[in-house]
Amino acid sequence: MTENAIRTRFAPSPTGMFHVGGARSALFNWALARQQPEGTFVLRIEDTDAARNRPEWTEGILRALSALGINEEDPHFEGPYFQSQMADNHRELCERLFKEGRAYYEEARGVEADDAPSGARYDRRHRDAGLEWAPGRALRFRSPDEGVTLVRDRIRGDVEFPNSAIEDFVIARGDGSPLFVLANVADDISQGITHVVRGEEHLSNTPKQQLIWEALGHTPPVWAHLPVIVNEKRQKLSKRRDKVSLEMYLEEGYLPEAMVNYLMLLGWAPGDNREIMPFAEMEPLFRLEDVNSASAFFDEKKLRAFNGEYIRALGVSEFVERCAPWLGPGKAPWPAADFDAAVFEAVAPLAQSRIAVLGEIVPNVDFLFLDKPVEDEQSWNKAMKPGVGEEMLTAALERFADQGLAWEAAELKTALEEAGAGLGLKLGKAQAPVRVAVTGRTVGLPLFESLELLGRGRVQERLRAALARLAAAGA
Repeated sequence: MTENAIRTRFAPSPTGMFHVGGARSALFNWALARQQPEGTFVLRIEDTDAARNRPEWTEGILRALSALGINEEDPHFEGPYFQSQMADNHRELCERLFKEGRAYYEEARGVEADDAPSGARYDRRHRDAGLEWAPGRALRFRSPDEGVTLVRDRIRGDVEFPNSAIEDFVIARGDGSPLFVLANVADDISQGITHVVRGEEHLSNTPKQQLIWEALGHTPPVWAHLPVIVNEKRQKLSKRRDKVSLEMYLEEGYLPEAMVNYLMLLGWAPGDNREIMPFAEMEPLFRLEDVNSASAFFDEKKLRAFNGEYIRALGVSEFVERCAPWLGPGKAPWPAADFDAAVFEAVAPLAQSRIAVLGEIVPNVDFLFLDKPVEDEQSWNKAMKPGVGEEMLTAALERFADQGLAWEAAELKTALEEAGAGLGLKLGKAQAPVRVAVTGRTVGLPLFESLELLGRGRVQERLRAALARLAAAGA
């Protein structure tokens, strides 16, 4: 490792779905590390909470990061490491702090043993008791009595923490297992981390961690605490209340590159009033000093607009390829044998200009591959009004039966316009019953191109079926 080379780290816990806030933190660390030829992004899975950790969550983290472009294929990537595999080092550092007088053991249950009120601050009664380790005795760090601990934060400036407010905090439990505050520092030191870029919620831990860094004889890293991400009510994003899972957005059809673009703008901006920008252009512009300390609003509507822009920028062949997961077994509502790739490729440019997420492709094209269109009662009732629905379907069926009519979008439009005019209807009202009869919905792809692709026979069949439904309802 070259001296002064940046080494950032991302250290998630595999206890749930991958949070978009974690994804933002990972991207900021990734951008920072990649700005140097020998910069390194370390992925460390903090898996010491055995009761809550699950292998599938770890796999989900790896898949999500890879989707964002953060993976071992890049020379800047290192890991993944697992915190549970570094437990021996954690215990050794605990023992060192004890031997050097920077930590001490307390009797089992500490302050609670003498019926102290719940939540009471530990009164350091065992600080100078000279206790050795014994089962049940926790290890506490000996915090300074006076002065302040100054945390120099690249985003928030200098933050002072009075040492009088920092208790002698526990660094190892009664069973000897180190706590997060110690393990986190131990791993950062052993892995040569130079920059700790993480969420604002960790700021309160930082003075304790900085004290441990200094007690172990190391210079603390560059600290940078990112702004909290909030919803439209300016509440911190919560997995219990908000849609926060990166996997969920990807499964709905948000493009990874659009997610990267949007997440990079949560608290930072490139400074040239551009918003739609690939990561490769954002990366060299990123500076921790330019990150705003104010909360960042996660605007799903804006993300959706971003994604639509990215979808429209795809080449048609790539768009077709990206849609494939939604068109096959498991997600598509039609039998696999009924899907016609050539028909989809023909309609793809029309769909590409209209959808904002890839998951919307199915309701836009399902009428092409289903035996009959979906039944949407709201659309049906809106289009099939008395005096319009039956009359217009009959006129359209008659006009489309003309074998001299070329089955092409432009000719079909003219034919339907003429049929509607005969009933005193402008094209907008004339086409509504036909659209619902054929596609099942009042909105969707351009009608006449859809009719052309569906074919004369299937269009006529659906118009007759709609007329039969109307007749049955009026009987």
